This record gives sequence, structure tokens and C-alpha cells, in this order.
Amino acid sequence: MRGRLAGLVGLAGLTALLVGCGAAPAPAAAPASDPTLPARLVATASGDRAHAHLERLQAIADEHGGNRALGTPGYDASVDYVAETLRAAGFTVDTPSFDVRAFAVQDKRLTVDGAPVEAGAMGFSPAGEVSAPLHVAGTLGCTPEELAGTPTGAVVLVQRGTCPFGVKSQNARTAGAAALIVSNSEDGPLDGTLGDLDGTVPSLGVSKVVGEQLATRAGAPVTLLVAATTTETTSRNVIAQTTTGNPDRVVMAGAHLDSVPEGPGINDNGTGSAALLDVALALGPAPAAEQAVRFAWWGAEEVGLVGSTRYVEGLAPEDAARIALYLNLDMVGSPNPGYLVYDGDDSDREGEGPGPAGSAAVEQVLLEQLAAVGVQGSGTDFDGRSDYGPFIEAGIPAGGLFTGAEEAKTPEQATQWGGTAGTPYDACYHQACDTLANADRQALDRNVDALAGTIGRFALTLNGVPPR
Repeated sequence: MRGRLAGLVGLAGLTALLVGCGAAPAPAAAPASDPTLPARLVATASGDRAHAHLERLQAIADEHGGNRALGTPGYDASVDYVAETLRAAGFTVDTPSFDVRAFAVQDKRLTVDGAPVEAGAMGFSPAGEVSAPLHVAGTLGCTPEELAGTPTGAVVLVQRGTCPFGVKSQNARTAGAAALIVSNSEDGPLDGTLGDLDGTVPSLGVSKVVGEQLATRAGAPVTLLVAATTTETTSRNVIAQTTTGNPDRVVMAGAHLDSVPEGPGINDNGTGSAALLDVALALGPAPAAEQAVRFAWWGAEEVGLVGSTRYVEGLAPEDAARIALYLNLDMVGSPNPGYLVYDGDDSDREGEGPGPAGSAAVEQVLLEQLAAVGVQGSGTDFDGRSDYGPFIEAGIPAGGLFTGAEEAKTPEQATQWGGTAGTPYDACYHQACDTLANADRQALDRNVDALAGTIGRFALTLNGVPPR
């Protein structure tokens, strides 16, 4: 879980070339839609089979340097595994490539008054070394006005929240700062990326505890170093679509397939990828459905949602309009799980606003499907950290399932779902310990069933999702 290069991204199945050129494909001959499809899909989908896919992704990481990250043989092998598994089940599969920047850190350092401070480099931070006084902004740094008064050439400290890290870094530069430090709002180290943005400054992230300590050190001499390289590479998505159902009203579901370089990425996001693959195989390439169903495994999510962004950018307007809704699976087997559904109607009144019209219906169906497996789900904000982001920006209704990342589970959530309050949903988030042992099988099984029921429902009827 995170958290853009033009290129036409082809669609899957027999429709790939036609849709890529903007022509609507004719649906294949199919039996009448089956009203029992949702129940049958839930019964056929299997958390155990999804776990078997996780085992293969772990083996791929083990065979390729311990990860499945952008630009590595481990990622290419992951793409091949998903594509070959789908083809063996009868799907026609496309693996469109796209250009992307890859970021590698050689060194990063932060000292305050000569004493070293633990910090991490923000992805795609410019390289540079800055020695200057520390300016404590006391704000989120989401607008230039929030950083007014920053001394020219200073190292400015801001808080995490509300806007992307890259925007904070751009605003720091606009305000005259030479470098940026972002303090986490949760316990633990801060992992993030500036994304594909220009006009940023060398940027580091620190934990909440370190940030609170730095906030008392205004004016202290700071040295900040980022030694890093950014290179151009290519990556691939995996796209497959059913041959039956109305291709002018497509139900789409996706999960990112890449890991971070630090580890094999089994919960993040092997679980989402495996759940999606199992449901695709359970549905099959020619189900008795009203709507076509399209599945996507995204590349380069961990460096700024690049695969999904390139895909949406590559769609002609009429092809984007054919996507009735998008379902996102990102981390659905966290070891201290929450059962979270993206807040399509903004009923929680937290963070960002509601999704495009129809997102409320997506949220409701996902909650109903979790309830069907005995779990009361709760809303979570569309905070822009996963692949639903480009779809929302394009006006496509969206929703998804999420069991939590580095944030701590609250006492109320521990009462509701079990687990341990005050500790992260996933203490191995973006670390080498995100292995097969890090995935909770019960959470994975429940989310496989919830996804299956949701896809089955929308494949039969789009009630609540308006035409666009």
C-alpha cells in the first residue's frame, strides 16, 4: 500500500484492441444471468486457495532477492504467475507495460546539534545535503500560507496529514525552505513518497516521538542528507475481463501486485492480489452475469500509484465511462486486523469527502457482505493512499476492503473485532517481516468471501450505481 507518464494501456480479453481504440466490443453469447451467482461465488471462493497463492508469492520473493518490488525479477515473476494462472483458467490476459521512475536510496542522515536522529528518506526526494537552523512550522504544511514566515534556507518541520507529502515538500520550497522533515502522526517510523512531482526539496520522515522532540528544538543547527538516484524503467499491469456480460457497464476490481524493496510484501499486498485472483478463478471467464467483470493487478503502486494512474489516464473518455464502479483490495490479511470499508458517502465526516455518486452503494454492499460472514465493518477515509485514487479522480464510483496498515488499533476496535489495542494493525508494514507468517488467515478468508459476494451482486445488478 502506498503512500504518474502517459501511455495507452490496453484492456483485457478479446476486447483489448477494440476498447483501446475506443470501440465498444460486442458481448459474447452467454446464458441468461444467474440470480444465484453471488451465493455460488461465495461458496466457490476459498481463503485456503487464496493462501496457496500467497505461498507462491512468498516463494517468488525467496527466489528473487527477498522482494517483489518495482523493476525487479521478483515483480516480473509475480506478473507471470498471475497471468499464467488466469490463462490456464481460460481468461485472455493482457500485461500492458508503462514507463515509471524507480527510486533508490544510497544514504540518508539527520543530525541535530551534531547528534544523529533516526529518519527515513521520502521516496523520490531530491538528493542534497543541507545544514541550516530548524524551523518548527507547527502546521501540516498543506498550503504555502501555512509555511509563511519560514526563514530562507531553513530546514522546516511539518506534521503528517491531510495532503500528500509531495505537496508539503513543494510548499516548503515555495516558502524558501531548503529541506523538509515530516513528523508522523502515528507511532512508528514514517514511510512515504513525494510521488511524481517537481519543485520539491530534500525530504525526510521521522516518527511521532522524534517529531515531538524536534518540535522543542526550534533554531537548533540541523544537517540533513539525502543521497539517492532516480532512474527510468518499465513495469506491467495484469488485466483480464470476462467475455460475458454487458461491456458497456463493467464492474472492475483491482489490487496492487508489487512489494516494497524492504520485503516480500505478503500482506501488502499479496493478500489483496491473492484474494482477487481466487475470486477471478471462482467466477471464471464466462459467467452468467449481466455486467462484464474486469480484474486488474497493478504495478508500481508503492512508488505513487503509477500503474493504476497510467491505466486510467490511458482510457478514452468513452471507455472510462464504461467502468460502472471500481473495487480496491489492498492489505486484507493484517495480523491485528480491522475490518474497514472505504467511506463512500462520507458518513464518518473524517478526512476527504465522499466518493463519486454510486460510491455509497459500493460501501453499503461491502458492509453487507462482511456482515454475512459475521463481521461488523467500519468506515475508513478515502485518504488517497491506494489505487482507488485515480478512479475517484476520473469520477468513477469506488470502494474497497482494508484491514489496516501501520496505524494502531483502538480499544473500541479491539472490543469490536478482537486483537490487541494500542498496537498496529500490521507491525510489519513495509518491512522484511511482511512474510507469509504475517498474514492472518481468518481475515483473508472473510475478505475473500466479502469480495466474492460484492462482485457477484454487482455483476447481476448495478442498483444504486447511476449511469455516467
